[in-house]
Amino acid sequence: MVLLYTHTVSRRLEYIVGFFSRELFNEPIAITTDITVFSNADAYRINYSDSSYSDEEFFITSAPLLFESGISPQIIDCFEVNYHKAFFQCPGDFPFDIFAAAFYLLSRYEEYLPYEKDEHGRFSHISSLAYREDFLRHPLIDIWMNDFRRALLRKFPQIPLRHLQFKCIVSYDIDIAYAFLHKGWKINLAGFFNSVLKGKFSETLLRWKVLVGSMKDPYDCYEWLDALHLYCRLKPYYFFLVAGRQNKYDRNLPTNVKALSDLIQYYAMHYQVGIHPSWRSHESKEILQEEIQWLEVVSDRPVMLSRQHYVRIEFPETYRRLEAAGIKKDFSMGYGTINGFRASASMPFLWYDLEAERQTDLMIYPFSYMDANSYYEEKHTPEAAYKELMYYYEAVKHVNGTFISIWHNNILGTMPGMAEWRTMFELFMKDTVYWDAYYDEV
Repeated sequence: MVLLYTHTVSRRLEYIVGFFSRELFNEPIAITTDITVFSNADAYRINYSDSSYSDEEFFITSAPLLFESGISPQIIDCFEVNYHKAFFQCPGDFPFDIFAAAFYLLSRYEEYLPYEKDEHGRFSHISSLAYREDFLRHPLIDIWMNDFRRALLRKFPQIPLRHLQFKCIVSYDIDIAYAFLHKGWKINLAGFFNSVLKGKFSETLLRWKVLVGSMKDPYDCYEWLDALHLYCRLKPYYFFLVAGRQNKYDRNLPTNVKALSDLIQYYAMHYQVGIHPSWRSHESKEILQEEIQWLEVVSDRPVMLSRQHYVRIEFPETYRRLEAAGIKKDFSMGYGTINGFRASASMPFLWYDLEAERQTDLMIYPFSYMDANSYYEEKHTPEAAYKELMYYYEAVKHVNGTFISIWHNNILGTMPGMAEWRTMFELFMKDTVYWDAYYDEV
């Protein structure tokens, strides 16, 4: 048994202690505010307060954050511990308040404070503490947890700790199922004229060959992906954009196109399928609910997984809408502008609604690598993208975390100029994922 003493119990403390319980132990950490009970307990004792009482306890000096109410700017002074960043420095058996620091990052505390939004209404990575202090590329909370495990073992050599296992999850966002097929004669005619006017004659020819049936649609890489999944013994996640109205950002096939329904039905039978809430749904819970209901009817499955289109998250509104719509697991925790660790963690964690001061049942699955960030935002070559991909993969594997990557069928397809990206992905799947593929059944 692990017993934690504190002067006051708060919802924030209960949340973060629950998180540490799940990650470190096979049973919950018990909490007490009675120092007599704590001192006499036959247990591994963690003292989380402002005073140490015994050499036989593990003492962490508590920072104020977990006992505060409301949201206000925090003074964050970073320093280095074992060559990585930390904050809320304090004396004791651990050099900083790991509970408060982890809570600050997991809750996305800074994203509840005023900030300048980007063109999609998003929090920019350049505004984050992780970017400013240069730890965006590191699963910092995972690293802290490993340091904490070692510190606990030094104090309590027999303490039973949970064994962590590295997990590799591959996922896909299907924003545009087909480049040319099933779009109707009006859209394709406009596409022909647009290509000609811009001098893109090879694209005009490609479109013609696809439409007359002499060439496969360049976004249709589904059979190729299926073969890779079979080879790697992998069941990935698929997230489908099913906006009822198309616009500049929501460019999926119309939902009345049978080819889209057929594709979704096929993958719902074999893998886990989730909603890719449209750009428009960000401002409307009704639109979100309509998209989920349509996907449930087509897939004949309850929809419990989601990932925001354009990674469009705003706290707390986005997650409240998802929670109200019945979503149980969300895979949006990352940036749509750069790869890295938005919440400074690789492992899944429950969302804490900071404004309402409550732990929810919505499980957050952070991703650290997305091909679209490498291709569109960071302008990487396939070689540079592969190097970055493997950096994040190895960084997560080193801490026995959960590595989640996002891929798009248009980048992995056969459009001219994309062959090396396709090769890069195949190399990753056959040489790396083959050994570590993981499937988390809902």
